[in-house]
Amino acid sequence: MRTTPLPVSSYFRTKVLTSYVMAIVSLALIFAAGLSLGVHLRASAWFETAGLMLVGIIPFVVLGILLGHLLTVDSLGPALGGIVALFALLGGSWGPIGGSSGALHDVVQYLPSYWLVQGGKLAIGGQGWPVMAWIVIGVWTLALLRITTRVYRRDTGRA
Repeated sequence: MRTTPLPVSSYFRTKVLTSYVMAIVSLALIFAAGLSLGVHLRASAWFETAGLMLVGIIPFVVLGILLGHLLTVDSLGPALGGIVALFALLGGSWGPIGGSSGALHDVVQYLPSYWLVQGGKLAIGGQGWPVMAWIVIGVWTLALLRITTRVYRRDTGRA
């Protein structure tokens, strides 16, 4: 990377595209498993759920790129596992945390993982995302992107 004139934007586009190809394959396999096990939804519910999932993973894609530049190859796996587990726990992937109201519930609503879980619940009769969800995903994405760009430039010695 240090010897190539690859622009930062090209680097990020390639990393994000690769991440999305993997995400789309994963979603397709999950949806195929659901269909094969008898899950019946309106076509619009399948597409809306997939769309929210693909938007909801944006901050996590950027976080993965950031961690790839901050950590060694040996420490990346355990760190990602711990971070993903923490976000999953706090976001409600393993069950509701903090109930439907209260201080803890208010705090977890500022995590992108919370809204990713809410997007997944759309398929089982949940609601679409409110404005707050879009703001949380956007703010996390922009903040992580800014940090990641700085770390990338520092890591590759670019000005």
